[in-house]
Amino acid sequence: MSEDEFAMDWGVLSNAVGPRIRLLRNALTARSVSAMAGFDMPTGSMSVMALIAANPGCSQTDLAEHTGLNKSAIAGLVDNLEKRGLAERTTAPGDRRRNVLKLTEKGLELTEEMQKAANAQEDDIRKALTERELKKFIEFLERSIAALEKGQGKPR
Repeated sequence: MSEDEFAMDWGVLSNAVGPRIRLLRNALTARSVSAMAGFDMPTGSMSVMALIAANPGCSQTDLAEHTGLNKSAIAGLVDNLEKRGLAERTTAPGDRRRNVLKLTEKGLELTEEMQKAANAQEDDIRKALTERELKKFIEFLERSIAALEKGQGKPR
């Protein structure tokens, strides 16, 4: 540590998750915005496209639940993807009220390019953790998200 740095004690926040997640999110968001700038796509497009690519036939509601974006934001992103010829929205067989999504070939190719750029932004994390630690870290994040979703609406 340089003499200009001061080692902060977390005090009552020593066991707090939120402040550390916020620091991680801020760092990743800044890197992601920079990496995605050259693609001229709205924020959130890469996550939406990656999920559609991995789950052809998913709905906008499915995407909202897994990205943390609200349904109107997802609708706007999907509209943009359709206009650019990157995704197709069709009516679900057997349920005319539900739209299902898939990426076009052009969309799949762009998703792959964007994912390479996004992955490069996380390389420092991958270098700091072993493969096993990274899998555990992701598992812990998913369990934490699930625990908070399960507890929604319950006053503490």
